[in-house]
Amino acid sequence: MDARQTSPSVARNRDPILDVLRRVLAPRARVLEIASGTGEHAVYFAAAMPGLSWQPSDPDPAARASIAAWIDASGIANVSPPLAIDVSSEDWGAGRTFDAIVAINMIHISPWEATLGLTAGAGRLLSERGVLYTYGAYKRGGRHTAPSNESFDAWLKERDPRFGVRDIEDVEAAAKQHGLHLREAIEMPANNLSLVFRR
Repeated sequence: MDARQTSPSVARNRDPILDVLRRVLAPRARVLEIASGTGEHAVYFAAAMPGLSWQPSDPDPAARASIAAWIDASGIANVSPPLAIDVSSEDWGAGRTFDAIVAINMIHISPWEATLGLTAGAGRLLSERGVLYTYGAYKRGGRHTAPSNESFDAWLKERDPRFGVRDIEDVEAAAKQHGLHLREAIEMPANNLSLVFRR
């Protein structure tokens, strides 16, 4: 039985995200992907950037099975087996160092504590001049950037009141506490944003 899962959003967003990653990641960077989900992004980006070392992760066992199945099916050598990482736990990733941490569509589909854990962990794990890259829907100054994002926010909160579209300023403040500074906020398709934080 094929454990590979698919997400329709991956086909829509992977190329615009890849354009940003090619620009902000060093050619031979060690990358940790948080909340890798189906694993489709991991194999796509690793294939497109063969010099990278890509480490996927997800707290969900079914997601990790999907990631492993995508890696096996792709035959790509620069993707490691998925790790079980929950950024809400203390000291996640202890003892490891990465040049970049990537979190796609994670911040709005998780409790705020996960964002705090993500930024704290990035502060511990990133090498000098390391990059934290996040992608998803965000508010600016407490306001949604599009009606579709407002509807999406309401849908998320119906699923779990702890979820929701976050303010860029709140994420920026959380990252700054751990020595990470927002260098770029890049407009992306479907009213999403790429945020690039650096030491």
